[in-house]
Amino acid sequence: MSLDLCRRHLGELIAFPTVSADPNMEAIAWIAERLEAAGARVEVMADATGRKANLYAVLGGDGPGGILLSGHSDVVPVTDQDWSTDPFAMTERDGRLYGRGACDMKGFIAACLASLDRLKAARRPIHFAFTHDEEVGCLGAQALVEVLKTREVLPELAIIGEPTMMQVIEGHKGCCEYTVTFEGTAGHGSAPERGVNAVEYAARYVARLLELREALKARAPAGSRFDPPWSTINIGGLHGGVAHNVIASRAVLDWETRPVAPGDLDFVKAGIEGFARDVLLPEMRRVAPEADILTEVIGEVAGLVPMEENAARDLVLKLTGGNGAGVVPFGTEAGLFQSLGMDAVLCGPGSIDQAHKADEYVSLEQLGLCLDLLDRLAAAG
Repeated sequence: MSLDLCRRHLGELIAFPTVSADPNMEAIAWIAERLEAAGARVEVMADATGRKANLYAVLGGDGPGGILLSGHSDVVPVTDQDWSTDPFAMTERDGRLYGRGACDMKGFIAACLASLDRLKAARRPIHFAFTHDEEVGCLGAQALVEVLKTREVLPELAIIGEPTMMQVIEGHKGCCEYTVTFEGTAGHGSAPERGVNAVEYAARYVARLLELREALKARAPAGSRFDPPWSTINIGGLHGGVAHNVIASRAVLDWETRPVAPGDLDFVKAGIEGFARDVLLPEMRRVAPEADILTEVIGEVAGLVPMEENAARDLVLKLTGGNGAGVVPFGTEAGLFQSLGMDAVLCGPGSIDQAHKADEYVSLEQLGLCLDLLDRLAAAG
């Protein structure tokens, strides 16, 4: 019965097109209704725009020792992806459920909702955190953490249901994202020295980032369990210019770094900020004093640090029968909950290899394993 209910819930969740750029309020309201019907105390925390919200709920008592189940409600876009079916209408075939967010990570949310009748019998209170804007910098979780910092009683353990094929993951890299705007001056392309070409300076900025990326390889910690073992830098996009024969007066660069350790983030920021301040800006301003380089921090999300003592890891390993915990290179909200003093792990249905792609899916087998975990959690909790 619970698998059938989970399947139905997942179909409803996929039908909400909660792409990060769009509102998630209808999906959050739908989730809230199911939690309230099960007796949970639900808080819907809207952001400043009123278009998006986090949901935080508690099922059971108010005492300490609670367990947090967490997932994000937003999904990545389907633009320019070649889907064989409607991405926002769940399709089932060959034991798989297809749709945007099926594994990342509405499958886990559906499993939580399908397990409410059993979870409310747990000895410890069960907390739920369903956030917005994880895919664009964990913005919702960062706001939620600021609220939770003011609470006297918090869960002790956190299980974040990112797609791990139901394997227990105890560590991941951080994820830090930036948008850099280069402001130059336009002019005729026949006299490039009379303007400040923002695209050219952005390209030099990128070249410096690529040098830093190579330098990070030599900083890989001994015995690093990550793949790759070092911190990384990725150039996500560079946009600028209006025509072949016009000096580009503006360019916008998106980039990210995924640090293994906080020291690597400091290394990258010092290297790129110093290059912009000491080399690029003086050159730009010799031609146009108003030229500028402006950096917007989209998100600086801490990694999940593997800990020698981790009660969440030990509990989920016991419940799943796993014989060890791993690490992954992708970022999640787990480090934010760890920063509140919670022991945290990742464990959820589906594979990260399916996330963000056309014809994203989660298998019924994986959902069944997730439901089994939640059943055992309720019995043990």
